[in-house]
Amino acid sequence: MNPILRYLKNVFAAKRVLGENLELMGLVKADSLLQEMYAKNKFPGLAITVLKEGETIFQKGFGYADTEQKQFIDPRKSIFRIASVSKPIAATALAHMVQDGLIDINESFYTYVPDFPKKRWDFTIRQLASHTAGIRAYKGKEYGLNEPYSIKDSLTVFKNDPLLFEPGKGYLYNSFDWVMISAAMQEASGIPFEEYVQEKVLNPLGMINTCIPKCHPEGSRRYDGTKVKEITEIKATKNVATFYTKCLAGFRKAIPVDNFYKLAGGGYLSTSKDIAKFGQAYLEKRIEVKAEFLDQFLTSQEVNGKPTYYGLGWQVSEDTKGRKFYGHVGNGVGGYSNFFVYPEEQLVFSILINCTDPKIQPELDAVITCFFNEVDA
Repeated sequence: MNPILRYLKNVFAAKRVLGENLELMGLVKADSLLQEMYAKNKFPGLAITVLKEGETIFQKGFGYADTEQKQFIDPRKSIFRIASVSKPIAATALAHMVQDGLIDINESFYTYVPDFPKKRWDFTIRQLASHTAGIRAYKGKEYGLNEPYSIKDSLTVFKNDPLLFEPGKGYLYNSFDWVMISAAMQEASGIPFEEYVQEKVLNPLGMINTCIPKCHPEGSRRYDGTKVKEITEIKATKNVATFYTKCLAGFRKAIPVDNFYKLAGGGYLSTSKDIAKFGQAYLEKRIEVKAEFLDQFLTSQEVNGKPTYYGLGWQVSEDTKGRKFYGHVGNGVGGYSNFFVYPEEQLVFSILINCTDPKIQPELDAVITCFFNEVDA
């Protein structure tokens, strides 16, 4: 039987068994939608984890981590590029640093990285974190750089370019802002960025499958440019998904990239389970940062009196039903991600795909909607 028809049949069968239980019907509908998407070749592999009030109510893999080897997705173990979902992780580390007095987000970036070329206007760490500093976005092939840059050395890619607008007077989302922040964090603490994140965020929250990209044979790059043993070993290389790009014939392997330099903006790898665990830690207030520091990260900044719907490393917005959430969408070479935390509903969503933007965000939104008890009875 056609897989779509089979799942539609299962949905109707489930409705007869479940009656008017909208929550269970929502799970069945979400599963059906994802199965239909896979059947229509919308993605090579997808992992989803949904938590409600701290309990896992839906966790499943669809498709393959490797299409040639027929290796199935496991949401607990399959490791994806999480792209810009890295920003909330970096923002959490920055919040720790602010609380510890190592960095002042209202201070000039030049206080921490004084050798960065001077621009027409000064700009602060806060403006970088909120994408209101005027730093440009990617140009040309920069999106897929495959150079073994250290974080600080990577600033050469864009450091000589002018600001696009006066800081605080505009908004332009980009990942270079967070590359700069991670450089400042290293200089302020004297600790490599990846080590600080490991110590302050990943280890305390038990995010055991969240790691840095596999580096070149000579090892990872410390903030001072020296070569060292990789700090965060990928626990099981066989669990790292193959990364794909969509093409007319289906999916082909993505171009090789080295994302180490932009760990803070889009370089981490993780599992859907780990990312959901991260969101749950925020709901349970287990981030060891006082509210007076953390709240400003989760508050939409304003430009010219209007909200940007972006805090400091976090998207802070409402969905089409007016439900408030914070989190991030990510897109990178070979990876696409959704991470949303709904505090009022106590829901956490983590969806990871091993493909460059597959153009299915509306379909993913429809899946997420299934978990709000709004399924037609």
